[in-house]
Amino acid sequence: MPALSTTSRLRFGLLAILWWLSGCVAQQKLPYLQSKEYSTSAPVNVANEPLDYRIQPSDVLSIRVQSVQTNLNEIFNITDNRAMFSGDPSTLFLSGYSVDATGFINLPTVNKVKVQGLTLDEAQAVIQKEVGKFVRDANVLVKLLSFKITVLGEVRSPGRYFIYNTQATLLEGLGLAGDLTEFGNRQNVKLIRQTATGSEVVLLDLTNPELLKSKYYYLLPNDALYVEPMAARTNRGNANNLGLVFGGVSALVLLLSYLKVF
Repeated sequence: MPALSTTSRLRFGLLAILWWLSGCVAQQKLPYLQSKEYSTSAPVNVANEPLDYRIQPSDVLSIRVQSVQTNLNEIFNITDNRAMFSGDPSTLFLSGYSVDATGFINLPTVNKVKVQGLTLDEAQAVIQKEVGKFVRDANVLVKLLSFKITVLGEVRSPGRYFIYNTQATLLEGLGLAGDLTEFGNRQNVKLIRQTATGSEVVLLDLTNPELLKSKYYYLLPNDALYVEPMAARTNRGNANNLGLVFGGVSALVLLLSYLKVF
C-alpha cells in the first residue's frame, strides 16, 4: 500500500478541521433574551400578569390552622413542617391533604370541602369559613405541596424538581436543572402543559425578549420542559469519530511504510 502524499494528508487534515468547526456553536445563539433595547443606563419594563393556578384533582395541599385553641389546631395540622427540610419531598405527600377525583379534600370534623377550580387564596377562605364553625377565631394557611416540574434534554441536571413558589418562572425552572448546556437549542424549547382536555405543546425561544410577555413565562404544576439538542452536538460527535478514523488510518500508513522499508 503506497504512503499517503503530503497533499493527501493536508486534505485529510483540512477535512478534519472543517468537521470540527461544524461542531462549534455560534456565540449569537447562546445569550438569552437578546434585545438592542436593553442598556445599563435605564431598565426596560415588561408587563406580564402571572397565571392564577386553580386546584385540580390529585393536588396535595398543606393546611395549617392557627388559633388560641391549640388542642383543636392539632386536629387539622397533620403536615410536619420538618418534612420541608428533610430533602425527601415524598414525605410531604404523606402528610398533606390530597384532592380526590371529585375535587374534594376530607378535613377532620369538617368532613369534605370542595376546592377544585379554586385558587389557593379562594380555597384558604373557604376552608377557613368551614373550620371557623368548630374553632374560634381560626386563621387558616393553605399551600400547594405538589408543585413539581420535569426538565429533560440538553440541560446539565435533567430530572424532576419540586417548587415551593407559586410564581415560578421558566428561567427559574431551567435554573433548577443547572441551565442549558452549550449544545441546548435556546430557540426551540418545548413546554408540555397538562390541561383539562389533554396536553398542549408550545415552542419557546429563550433568545427572544418577547418571551417575558408570554403567558408561558410562568410555570404551572406538572409542566415539562424539553430542550432540544443543536445540530452542532451531532456534528461534534461525528468529528470526534472522524478524528479517530484519521488517526487509525495514519497509524496504519506509517506501519505499512515502516514494514516496506524492511
